[in-house]
Amino acid sequence: MNLEQLCKNAAAVKYEMQTLSTEKKNQVLCRCAEALVRRQGEILEANEKDMLRAAQKKMLQGLQDRLKLNAVRIEGMAEGLNQIAALPDPVGEVMEQFDRPNGLHIEKCRVPIGVIGIIYEARPNVTADAFGLCFKTGNVVILKGGSDAFCSNQKIVEVLRGVLMDNGISADVLSMIEDTSRETAAEFMKMHKFVNLLIPRGGAGLIRSVVENSTIPVIETGTGNCHIYVDEEADIDMAVSIIFNAKTQRIGVCNACESLVVHEKVKDALLPKLAEKLREKQVEIRGDEQVCAVLSDCVPATKEDYGTEYLDYILSIKTAGSVEEAIAHINRYNTGHSEAIITENKSHAEKFLREVDAACVYVNASTRFTDGFEFGFGAEIGISTQMLHARGPMGLKELTSYKYQIYGDGQIRC
Repeated sequence: MNLEQLCKNAAAVKYEMQTLSTEKKNQVLCRCAEALVRRQGEILEANEKDMLRAAQKKMLQGLQDRLKLNAVRIEGMAEGLNQIAALPDPVGEVMEQFDRPNGLHIEKCRVPIGVIGIIYEARPNVTADAFGLCFKTGNVVILKGGSDAFCSNQKIVEVLRGVLMDNGISADVLSMIEDTSRETAAEFMKMHKFVNLLIPRGGAGLIRSVVENSTIPVIETGTGNCHIYVDEEADIDMAVSIIFNAKTQRIGVCNACESLVVHEKVKDALLPKLAEKLREKQVEIRGDEQVCAVLSDCVPATKEDYGTEYLDYILSIKTAGSVEEAIAHINRYNTGHSEAIITENKSHAEKFLREVDAACVYVNASTRFTDGFEFGFGAEIGISTQMLHARGPMGLKELTSYKYQIYGDGQIRC
């Protein structure tokens, strides 16, 4: 099937999708979750083919981690669908209502967006998450995954489409573009006649390409050059624990800490302890002159290091003389994703929360919590780093628009 026909088919079923009751949607989502677990052997077999190709291509370790599926991760995908089913359905919610002096009653109500396209890279979990969130909100979804996860995505979509058809729902509610070429991706970005919204998930190059070339409205999900600032009044042991988690728990994710800012007054107390802990994971530290003076095995940092999303066991460190200097550095180099401060000083914490320009800003917690599942959204369609419509982890409400419903009893305008 050619791309235009696939998009036409998706657009043709969007009104059918919007007639499904909340009860029906929840029932199907739970059955999809059951099917993923029941057929996990097939999914893992498909994923093994992708992992073999990734190893042959010498894909970065962090990217291979994002690509890899196992029983626990498939159960997590299924749990995400079950959580989505358990959440309130936002469609039809009356966001606000009011009466006009002429007697008109006006309601602002949530509605589905329509057809949503997702372009993403080596992240097979996105396949199930995107379907679940779009399905619950009455949207049709077209998936355009990358070649690295092709076999995994294809099998997951096959399982989900099978459940849809078994429950009397058109399989075109969920479509996968099987041509993984850049030319087809570019063509997909022009399908504004059929697709209402496009969401890219992946590296900086993919996101930039979609933002610059799409004729479809785009929600930009940015890369994650995330920082942690250790204030002069920080609990040092807490800081070491948080940084170690944020940097090493999973290196290939967008909410991992890539850069650290340390107040000059705590560098001597913090850095040796932190370096010792990071050696457990062989993390390379790249720092400024003051950091290098404390840590003999530190690599001198460049300006490029402070703006790099490594997705690897590398951490850049910059010293600062004040919370103001730290905030200025972070706002210069961050990508608007997730930033954190470790401090016992309430006024410094509040200043950091107010002045740091990012979708998610933390006090005394790991940046790894920027995640739809952790925020209680069941899953996420992406982490928006833009200002308009949606920002941060995008759950169900972010996949709806709204319309005004006006009730009258014969009013005419003079």
